[in-house]
Amino acid sequence: MKKLIAGAILLGASSMAFAQPGCGVGAMIWKGQSGIAPHVLAATTNATFGNQTFGMTTGTLGCQTNQSVQSMAMYMDSNIDKIARDMSRGSGENLETLAVLLGVEEADRGEFSQLLQDNFATIFPSSDTTSDQAVDAIVALLERNERLSKYVA
Repeated sequence: MKKLIAGAILLGASSMAFAQPGCGVGAMIWKGQSGIAPHVLAATTNATFGNQTFGMTTGTLGCQTNQSVQSMAMYMDSNIDKIARDMSRGSGENLETLAVLLGVEEADRGEFSQLLQDNFATIFPSSDTTSDQAVDAIVALLERNERLSKYVA
């Protein structure tokens, strides 16, 4: 019975880990910390207070209101290492997925990939860079690019 309860707790915690705590009060409290524990605590805090939905609706509490940026953030949160690898090479399935999630048109994908590769050190300044920090850096780069800014507007 104890094993069943422990398994249920682990399953519940692991499913909360996949809830996107990229914004909301939980994300603000646990910001800058990496690993499963802060991720689960941020998701649990958001779920407990129900504030993430409010933040996403209003664009407050560190939440982006741009749906494509939100999609990119969720994907980045689960695949940061793979994305970093592809970004450093300037190509790959995960980098292509970021472009698709942002709605980057086929004609702009080469420039998109090149921009991210050229600015890899800005997006990932250290091995401890969080997905939120990387997303913020990507959005800032795209906003400054005349041709690509339309994807984060």
